[in-house]
Amino acid sequence: MLAHIRAFAKSWVAAVLIGLLILSFAVFGVSDVFKTRAQNEVVHAGNRSVTTEEFRAEFDRAKQNLEQQNGQQISNELAVENRFDARVLEMLADREAMAALIEKIGLRPADALITREIQKIPAFFDQVSGRFDKRLYEEALARNKLTAPQFEQSVRDEIAQSHLAAGLVDGLRPPRAFGALAVVFAQESRDLAVFNVGPGAVEAPKPPTDAQLTEFMKANAERLMRPEFRILSVVRFSSAQVAGRVTVSEADIRKQFDFRKDSLNQPETRSLVQIPARDAGTARSVADRLAKGEDPAAVARSAGVEPVFYVDKPRTAVVDAKAGEAAFAMARGEVRTVQGDLGLAVIRVTGITPGRIVTLEEIRPMLEAEARKTAAAEKVYEISQAYDDAHAGGANLDEAAAKAGVPVITLGPVAEQGFDPTGKPVAGLSAKLVQTAFRLPEGGESQIEEESPGESYAVRVDKVIPRTLPPLAEVRQPLAQAWMNQEMAKRLRAKAESLAERVRKGESLDTVAASIGAKPGRLAGLTRQGAAQGGPLSQEGFAEAFGAAKGGVFLAANPTAFAITIGRVEAISPPSAAENARSVEQVRPQLGMTLFSEIGAQMPRYARAALKVRTAPDLARQSLGIETPKAGNEASGK
Repeated sequence: MLAHIRAFAKSWVAAVLIGLLILSFAVFGVSDVFKTRAQNEVVHAGNRSVTTEEFRAEFDRAKQNLEQQNGQQISNELAVENRFDARVLEMLADREAMAALIEKIGLRPADALITREIQKIPAFFDQVSGRFDKRLYEEALARNKLTAPQFEQSVRDEIAQSHLAAGLVDGLRPPRAFGALAVVFAQESRDLAVFNVGPGAVEAPKPPTDAQLTEFMKANAERLMRPEFRILSVVRFSSAQVAGRVTVSEADIRKQFDFRKDSLNQPETRSLVQIPARDAGTARSVADRLAKGEDPAAVARSAGVEPVFYVDKPRTAVVDAKAGEAAFAMARGEVRTVQGDLGLAVIRVTGITPGRIVTLEEIRPMLEAEARKTAAAEKVYEISQAYDDAHAGGANLDEAAAKAGVPVITLGPVAEQGFDPTGKPVAGLSAKLVQTAFRLPEGGESQIEEESPGESYAVRVDKVIPRTLPPLAEVRQPLAQAWMNQEMAKRLRAKAESLAERVRKGESLDTVAASIGAKPGRLAGLTRQGAAQGGPLSQEGFAEAFGAAKGGVFLAANPTAFAITIGRVEAISPPSAAENARSVEQVRPQLGMTLFSEIGAQMPRYARAALKVRTAPDLARQSLGIETPKAGNEASGK
């Protein structure tokens, strides 16, 4: 057969066919054959990938969590502007890379283990039976935009990673040399001689001139800049506005009562125990023992089954409809064997709470309030529709508000954070309304936006007051003080440098300190461990002291005393051998966890490099409905 193939390949027919094939590749592109799947992938890691749909669902869940934490809604545009999409994409790339790497090394939890773990999750338990409910499981996944295979894969990945981590922790024991180094580093002690160079050691700066303050303002313009403010016109559509204008008739109340009376009536409830029985003989034995008053749990246990208890439940709560019908026909204390839809069972009724029919007069205030609320909501809808129709027809905010009969309120100036020029919150504004206003240009008008259930608004930006520096006269005093402090700090630093240089050249520390009227203090037995708990030096001082060699001179800011500390390392002492040996064993477990944490932090990076993980940030962004410049449309490999 191979000979026939070779002969055909050399024929003129094969040459024509191959030529046509090459021409088709030239016209349509050879890579198109393989692009279909890749064009929908935002992450590709080994044999795993994340599609645009999966990324969008993951992004929505992460954004929803962020909104709950901040207490306000966040648009996709704002999230992308702050690179939230990039962080989600990186998280997914790390996750898929780790999962793919673990699969590659052969760690795959069994299907039975996945099933057992899912069936232990309380959120999927039926409240009556206390058992796993597949319907609840599927509903919970649907609410979170997940399919069963996706969720089961995530459980599989978590179990695999936890097994890998357990194995690493059990087998990770850092060498004694690592522990010894850590102990020596932490418990090495130093003796220092230090003194402070304070404001008395230098000439006080003279008050700044206007020219100096102006220059200082320019240098610190970003910190001094006032935020952008906006003046707004707001139209509100609220039930509170029309509450006094709505009336409720007796017919409305009775209609509400007729509609709701069945749900307002309190049904009869019963407490009972239901014990399944395998056969008639077992049922008779169970019934006899229950009639004698024996403990239902003990009776069920001896029969090898689990009892089902119902406490103050209506008939509809009993899972087996026939069993429920029989139970609600029994007297209190009665025991009966019932052939239900789910099998043979013995029932004992332990309590009966009669039902109660609610009258109109009992719930009239509630029904009237609800009727008023409904009428107000309908009125607000009519007003908002009148405004919306006028606005859509070309009327501006003022004209549309006049046609709808609602007032226009002027608010501001207000900054994007919701405060006025004095720093106080502006009344009558919500975070969402301000957010809407700061997306509009000057003169721009929003559509009607919902603020909360039953509350909505429309807003116009009347004026934009750009960011600007405040007048010098307004900030002269605090600005002058800041300039004086900065100038004093410069002089202290320069003086301290000159004094430290004298010590470095061989002058006695005591002599140098005495030249400014200071007396050195001695700090003995300082350790890095103690530095973390605070002490006589600033954090910068501790860092400088432990970075210097024996005899080394250092200086550091001392914010507490508004001074510069000059110090010299007098002695360096390692911990004793006996203390070192004891501490090494004590620190090894903690050092092991530190090493594990560092390894864990680096593993996703290693996995991504080993598997050559590719991400497509522009495609991910486009899946959120946000376009990107054409220059950035190619997928990036990371």
